[in-house]
Amino acid sequence: MRRFFLPPESLQLDPVPLTEEIAHHLGAVLRLQTGDEIMLLDGQGRLCRCRLESLGRRAGTARVLECRQETESALPVRLLQGLPKGDKMDLVLQKGTELGFAAFTPVLAERSVPALSADRGEKRRQRWERIIREAAQQSRRTHLPRLGAMLPLAAALQECDEDLRLLLWEEESCPLAEVLPAAAPRDVAVLVGPEGGFSAEEVAVARRAGFVSVSLGPRILRSETAGLAMAAVLQYLYGDLGSGRTGATG
Repeated sequence: MRRFFLPPESLQLDPVPLTEEIAHHLGAVLRLQTGDEIMLLDGQGRLCRCRLESLGRRAGTARVLECRQETESALPVRLLQGLPKGDKMDLVLQKGTELGFAAFTPVLAERSVPALSADRGEKRRQRWERIIREAAQQSRRTHLPRLGAMLPLAAALQECDEDLRLLLWEEESCPLAEVLPAAAPRDVAVLVGPEGGFSAEEVAVARRAGFVSVSLGPRILRSETAGLAMAAVLQYLYGDLGSGRTGATG
């Protein structure tokens, strides 16, 4: 059954009003008709099985048949990603959502790309939110990862209170295995630099904020790859990756 995310307040209404984007996708792309069933989610774990009551080019409504609340079994991990060049952040958000990240914070570091104007920055944020939403729908997640505001490194670090805080640094010799606890942490923050990595001064700032610098081995991973590798490792060790509960592709 096709899944779509709506604002939580929309699912409090019955019938549920569909957005123009969803109505267009249902009718023009999927060729669904009134009477067909879809699943609507609020991004916070509430799922509602609904029947289409009306469907036009720009609007539609759906009648709620039943609802349930689900929790995510993934380990809560926040990725603080040094802003990479071009559209590489798109890949990080898409694949990071599939791999179970609970939150993303874009970070402006010394070697990040220059900041955009407010207008272009808002358009980019809207694109990022759409990428996260579509990736969550495709991967059948019940919770939408949070997308934080783009922050300078020092401000982003001040927001972190996670149980385990890891800094991926190419100049570090301490292997990841030596700092991972035997018992699952409550939650994790992973800090990844942009192209060129973090400066020694930035690493010192992160360490003072409680981050432990680690190495992922002899190979240097790209900025857009490192966080994804960490997500796979953490979800396998402490989360639901490889648990046997899921694993379908497509």
